[in-house]
Amino acid sequence: MLTSVEGIYRDGKIELLEEPPTARESRVIVTFLEKNGPIDLRALGITEEQARDMRNRFQSFIGDWDDPAMDVYNDL
Repeated sequence: MLTSVEGIYRDGKIELLEEPPTARESRVIVTFLEKNGPIDLRALGITEEQARDMRNRFQSFIGDWDDPAMDVYNDL
């Protein structure tokens, strides 16, 4: 099973932002992400109309998404 843990690469070292799920030695895969910022939806082939539609659909469950009680599903 793969588990992701967010971290920051700085000065040649990776600093984890949370405790890894295992205390023993483990193999890892490191993926470098682009810096946070706006996503160019046009470059992904998503039109303004499609983006508006997605945004409207996500609104219906944003309250559930942010509800702390939903954290029980994080490990599934």
